[in-house]
Amino acid sequence: MKTELVKFLEMTGRYSDEIMEKLMGYMHGIISWNEKVNLTNLTEEDEFIEKHYIDSLLLWNSESFKKADKIIDVGTGGGFPGVPLAILYPEKEFVLLDSLKKRLNIIDSLTHELGINNVTTFHGRAEDAAKKKDMREAFDLCVSRAVANLTSLAELCIPFVKIGGHFVAYKGPGAYDEAKEAENAINILGGKLESITVPEGQKESEHTLITILKTAKTPEKYPRKAGDPLKKPLK
Repeated sequence: MKTELVKFLEMTGRYSDEIMEKLMGYMHGIISWNEKVNLTNLTEEDEFIEKHYIDSLLLWNSESFKKADKIIDVGTGGGFPGVPLAILYPEKEFVLLDSLKKRLNIIDSLTHELGINNVTTFHGRAEDAAKKKDMREAFDLCVSRAVANLTSLAELCIPFVKIGGHFVAYKGPGAYDEAKEAENAINILGGKLESITVPEGQKESEHTLITILKTAKTPEKYPRKAGDPLKKPLK
């Protein structure tokens, strides 16, 4: 699988020994820390590379990612997709948001140790962070691999995006049904469904990217208070 990662990086035009060293270093660091803090359920290297690295990097060739300079990863967990993307694209700025401080401390430690200088972390819930003046509608792109319904994710993520920017949700099976169910909520939040794509060489049953364009300001009342977007999704 390491060979597959090399091939993938070569396809992006971003392969270098330095990038491989950082990717391998981050993987080994996460797997090591996972013995103390729950960061991932993928601790075999081949599975980690396939499902955390290659999956995270599937966005590389999308126009929404290419033109984005400032990116926020909501519900980053162990740093995915934010850290792999940051390693390949040091010219872009990444903010990784998560509600569990222990995870973010580990990400901070590993990125500092490996010289990944374009990543900062933010501890908090998306519902609260999106109300902050310096974060609301401040990003060209919001990405999320969080395991939540698209209707809920849209309320958590769209408020971070500038008008003209994008929110991309990493999805698998059921992406088209989720997008249809979330259409009204997306419109309420100032977004418009732009595309549902299966990255080249991938299977629809495993990898789908839902791209939402931000077309208008998000009404001030969104996101609602912590917990509501997940417990009571917008209709």
